[in-house]
Amino acid sequence: MSGPAAGGPGERIVVALDVPTLEEASDLAAALAGEVGWLKVGLELFAAHGPDAVRAVADHAPVFLDLKLHDIPTTVERAAARVADLGVGLLTVHASGGPAMIEGAVRGLGGQGEVLAVTVLTSMREDDLAAVGQPGAAEQVPNLARVAVEAGAPGLVCAPPDLRAVRAAVGPDVRLVTPGVRPVGASADDQARVATPAGAVADGADLLVIGRPITRADDPVAAARAIAAELPTP
Repeated sequence: MSGPAAGGPGERIVVALDVPTLEEASDLAAALAGEVGWLKVGLELFAAHGPDAVRAVADHAPVFLDLKLHDIPTTVERAAARVADLGVGLLTVHASGGPAMIEGAVRGLGGQGEVLAVTVLTSMREDDLAAVGQPGAAEQVPNLARVAVEAGAPGLVCAPPDLRAVRAAVGPDVRLVTPGVRPVGASADDQARVATPAGAVADGADLLVIGRPITRADDPVAAARAIAAELPTP
């Protein structure tokens, strides 16, 4: 398995393989091998192909399995144990599942990968949060971040506008991952709170999740290289 040049800016990039078929995912993964740090398998691909999707992608780069688990602690722990069997490097759970659930996910992975706790989805606006009885992002995101880290999560997922507040809340040693990253001039698509790649890194992001600006580009490799060129080295 190859990766970007050691310490190179491409290591910061996580490509979201949000495609419907295993063939498309495998072709993208093969093309992007050595260009980016991680390849993300999300719900669509996993629902269609299950563990085979992870195995196909893992031949080319470390896998970030984005399932956003949210269930009772025992169920999440058992699911995380099955994920550990696949050799996944990163696994998402919802921070709102609470400390016991997060602790279960960490136990389930057993050190075979890292739990990333999702704070508030990047698609949610302030009125969306209010509609489900949650405080605004400025309050809710740092609160969930602290809960997750205290429960043992070594990493967090948060929207670009929340990065500075989350870093202040949890300190320098927690991995911060941000979706909603769009190069200058790219469409925001269904993301409500976005940033440019360089802006997200400047605000404290360690990894940037980028999907359509790369996967739907005429030349995905060139698109990934162009984004990497905007970034500082880790």
